[in-house]
Amino acid sequence: MNHLFDRIGIIWLALFIAGIATAGLAAETEYPNLADKKELVIKRGFTKEALGCIECHAKKMPGTVEAWKLSGMSHAGISCYDCHVVEKSSPMAGQCEGIKGTDIYISPMVSSKTCSRCHPQEVEQFLGSGHAKLASKAVCDPAKLEGKFLGLMYYHEGAGFMDNNKPTYDGLTPKGMPPYNRAARASGCQMCHGTQVELGPDNRPINETWPGGVGTRYPDGSIGTCTVCHTRHKFSIADARKPEACGACHLGPDHPNIEIYFESKHGQQYLSHGDEWEYESAPDTWEPGDYTAPTCATCHMSGIGELPTTHSVNDRLKWDLVHKKSVLRSGERGDGEKGDKEMRKVCVNCHGATHTLAQRKILDNAVELYNKYWDGAVRMKEDLKKKGLLKENPWKDGFQELEYYLWHHCGRRARQGSAMNAPDYAHWHGFFQLFQVYYDMENIYEQRLKNNKIEEMSTVMSTGPY
Repeated sequence: MNHLFDRIGIIWLALFIAGIATAGLAAETEYPNLADKKELVIKRGFTKEALGCIECHAKKMPGTVEAWKLSGMSHAGISCYDCHVVEKSSPMAGQCEGIKGTDIYISPMVSSKTCSRCHPQEVEQFLGSGHAKLASKAVCDPAKLEGKFLGLMYYHEGAGFMDNNKPTYDGLTPKGMPPYNRAARASGCQMCHGTQVELGPDNRPINETWPGGVGTRYPDGSIGTCTVCHTRHKFSIADARKPEACGACHLGPDHPNIEIYFESKHGQQYLSHGDEWEYESAPDTWEPGDYTAPTCATCHMSGIGELPTTHSVNDRLKWDLVHKKSVLRSGERGDGEKGDKEMRKVCVNCHGATHTLAQRKILDNAVELYNKYWDGAVRMKEDLKKKGLLKENPWKDGFQELEYYLWHHCGRRARQGSAMNAPDYAHWHGFFQLFQVYYDMENIYEQRLKNNKIEEMSTVMSTGPY
């Protein structure tokens, strides 16, 4: 039996003679075309194997089963078995105590590959988005090793520097370092970005490499965790449409998108009236009227007006507001020119052309202003580098530390606050701090050039501008 494609919501099509096809009945009935026809009877149920999983988990993990009972999955006849069963040959194949010695193999890990069996279009769009491989790039790719993201996670945040212990890497996990060294990555970075899952002898995840965020990379080569937004085991479409789903990762000093949203007029409407809105409408039918202001999903993903639903969060974006310099999106990060047109199509469902044009122009100007600051910082850094006036460790170098905050914190807040109409984040947390940071960088730059040396101790507050 091929377990991978066994349908749990089995449908028996029992075709039998209805017993109503007599000449007399046909003459008398109001529906003569039904005479001499077969009746189609549909019955739903679960296989013996699926029922075994449900019964066992209902006893050992009742919360999980109760959530599943409330889901559309259970009502469609989809159970634990459907999503967790794998082929014996899968690198993730294992057996829990309830199926030991059988020919059934399961994995606790479920990737977008499993979801694609029933949702192929959604997964295809998702895999081409910034929520898939791109999300985990900073954490997982070899190019980000020592001195970059993995160095930050393990050597700096993981306190490797305290033991003068520079790790070597085999995959994602550092070798020759204590387990606590992985804590910063496991509790923080990977929970949003994702991670490369590592397996032990029993094909179970090890080294705290699971669970992980939306871009998690699995041992079978699949990428992506749909349940980051469609929380297991209810998998509610309403959950994914509310801003709190996005706010689990899009928050904090470096990209406070949920805070920005709540400050905006859209967010104020949600906080005031969101409990009254309709969140269960079918895809492409969730339109103004179900809500009086958009959530994150409305603008970035949902069907609205002439736009169909998309699971590619890149599709409606013009600028890259995340990286060191904002440029029009291109390649794997989307099509900025097209994205601008798509986002305008969202706006016109609620706003007039004058309002939409003004908001888009504000964003364009904010991007140009931020880029001016960044270009100035780059010029100063290049001058210092030529003269050997930068420390090897950027986190002990005041100029380089400020450069990081100029981009990663103040600069992102200024740009994203402008994009989503949050004046406090655009101004006080954004451009106001940008010019202060830039002035401090300029002072350090001028002092180093004047004295031809690096100051012995960084004068920058270690937590940086918040």
